[in-house]
Amino acid sequence: MNQHSSIRRAIGAATAAAAMVALAGCSGASEGGDAGGDVTLTWWHNATSGPLPAVWEEVAAEFEADHPGVTVEQTGYQNEDLQRTLIPNALAAGDPPDLFQVWPGGELRDQVANDYLMPLDDAIPDTVTAVGSTVGPWQVDGATYGIPFTFGIEGFWYNTDLFEQAGIDAPPTTLDELVDDVAKLRDAGITPIAVGAGDKWPAAHWWYQFALHSCSADALQAAETDNDFDDPCWVEAGEQLEEFIGVEPFQDGFLGTPAQTGAGSSAGLIANGQAAMELMGHWNAGVIGGLTADQQVPEFLGWFPFPGIPGSSGDPTAALGGGDGFACSADAPPECAELLAYIMSDDVQARFAASGAGIPTVASAMGSIEDPNLALVAEGLADASYVQLWFDTAFGTTVGNAMNEGIVNLFGGAGSAEDIVTKMQDAAATL
Repeated sequence: MNQHSSIRRAIGAATAAAAMVALAGCSGASEGGDAGGDVTLTWWHNATSGPLPAVWEEVAAEFEADHPGVTVEQTGYQNEDLQRTLIPNALAAGDPPDLFQVWPGGELRDQVANDYLMPLDDAIPDTVTAVGSTVGPWQVDGATYGIPFTFGIEGFWYNTDLFEQAGIDAPPTTLDELVDDVAKLRDAGITPIAVGAGDKWPAAHWWYQFALHSCSADALQAAETDNDFDDPCWVEAGEQLEEFIGVEPFQDGFLGTPAQTGAGSSAGLIANGQAAMELMGHWNAGVIGGLTADQQVPEFLGWFPFPGIPGSSGDPTAALGGGDGFACSADAPPECAELLAYIMSDDVQARFAASGAGIPTVASAMGSIEDPNLALVAEGLADASYVQLWFDTAFGTTVGNAMNEGIVNLFGGAGSAEDIVTKMQDAAATL
C-alpha cells in the first residue's frame, strides 16, 4: 500500500537501537540451516496495522507448509524506520534480510548499482509478466529487480457524515473549492484536515501535490531526468502551500502528530470522527479500519482526488502515486524468489485485494476488491492522465532528503518556498 510511498526522515536514538537489534537478528538468515539443507528466510515488510499483517502471516505459514525444511521469519516495521534506517543499514553492513520492501526510482537504482539485489527475470519470469507494465519502475536498464504487489494513487480520505454536517454537498474539484470547504468545516466546529506532520513525509506530500498541479509535464520530466528545478513552478508550489497553511486547515498540534500509529495519529483522527479529511495514499482505508473500535473500515469513509489548480501549468487530472514492492537480496537462496512468486500468485493477490489493504497489481485480482473506496482509487488511477511517482522516490535519496527537509522546515515556519528549491539544487549539484 501504496505505494509509496517514500521522506521518512531521521529517526532518533530509539530507532537506531532497534535497527541494531534487527540487524543482529537477521545475521546468517539466508544460509542453509542444518546438514539436512533446511533454510530460514527473513522477510521484512511495512505492514504493522490494518488487515495486512494477518495476510502476510498466513502467506508465510502457507509457504512453509508447501516447502518442507523452509522457515519464514516475517517481521513488520514502521515504513519510516524500514526505508530510512533498517534496510539501508542492513544492506551497507552486508547482512540484509532475504526478502524486503523496495521502492522504485532513485533508491532502487542505487541498490542495483551497489549489487544489493537479485535479478528476477530468469528466476520468476511468469511473475514478472503477470504484473505487466506496472513493474516498469522496479526495472533498471530493462532488468527486473523488484515486483510491486500494490500500486495506487494519493487522494483525500474523508468523512461523508462530517461533510454533510458542514453543508458540503460534493467533494471539491478545484483548490478554491477545497479552501471554501475548509472554512465551512471550521464554521461547523469540525477540524477540516488531519496531517501526521510528526512523521514528516505526510507534510512533504502536500508540497508534492502543489508541485504536481503547478508544473507542466515538461517541467516534471526535466526535474526527474536532469535534476532541473529552474522552472518557477517549483517555488510557486511552496508559496501555494504556505498560503494554504495560512487558512489553518489542520488539527491543533499537527507538527507533532504521527501519521498511522495509534488513535491520536492523523489516520486515527479520521477513524474516530475527529477530523474530516486526510491526504494519504491508497493504503489508507486499511489503516483507518485498523484504528476503529470494531477494526472495520467505517461506513462514512469516502475518497476523492487532489483538486486541480485553475490557471496553473499543471494537469488537473494528473495524479501522484506509487507502490510497494519486494526484492530479494543478491545473496538470498533461490527459495526467496519462490516466496516472492507465491506472494504475487493469483490467490494471494486476490486475498490482498479482498482484505482492503490496497490495490493489487495482478489483473486477475482486481475483481476481488471489496472496499468501495479502493474501487474509487482504482477508478481514479484509471482516469488519471499521468501518474507521477512520489517525488522523493523519483528524485532519489540525495535530492529527496534535501527536498523533504526544506518542506518540513516550511511547514514548521522555519523556511521559505525558495529554500526548498535551493536545497534541491544544492543536493543535485553533489551528484
